Amino acid sequence: MAFPQALLHAVTQNWPVWVVSMTLVIAAYIDGKKLKVPNLITYPMIVSGWIYSFAFFGWEGLGWSLAGTIVGLALLLPAYAVGGMGAGDVKLLAGVGAWVWGTTTLYAFCVSAVLGGLIAVGMVLYQKTWQKHHDQFWLIWSEITTIRNPDTLAAIAAERKPTMMLLPYGIPIAIGTIAYFAWTGMLV
Repeated sequence: MAFPQALLHAVTQNWPVWVVSMTLVIAAYIDGKKLKVPNLITYPMIVSGWIYSFAFFGWEGLGWSLAGTIVGLALLLPAYAVGGMGAGDVKLLAGVGAWVWGTTTLYAFCVSAVLGGLIAVGMVLYQKTWQKHHDQFWLIWSEITTIRNPDTLAAIAAERKPTMMLLPYGIPIAIGTIAYFAWTGMLV
């Protein structure tokens, strides 16, 4: 089968995964430009995942979609709660969960987390600010282990945010999720 035909076949056979992938690419692009994943992307992604799951798999599918949404939220809410991530990133992963459900979302998150860590280390090394970020990491870790109040931690993080190097986390979510899709054959 020629490449264009093979691609068309893959897209038509696995269109839900392609919808998620294309949405992630758009979200990552916007996040890279504006450091924000807009609600105009995240909320429709979540709701359309619920609709797709119900339309094709009935009430059971809707249940799995809702569970996937909860998994996506639960994986990133702790980082958001302490000011380490934006709400758009959390809702973006919830949208992934709404479409591909819990288990796939968990595995895609794992790949995204590793990739996000590598990107962050690469950014620090490129900017030659290893010592600053090393010290900052241990300060933040100390705050998390001693303060333990998410509201206080979020306030401290908000004060520190202007001095920090920010990683638009929609990018690692997109690359990691799409890489997981490709690795497991979900795109073909």
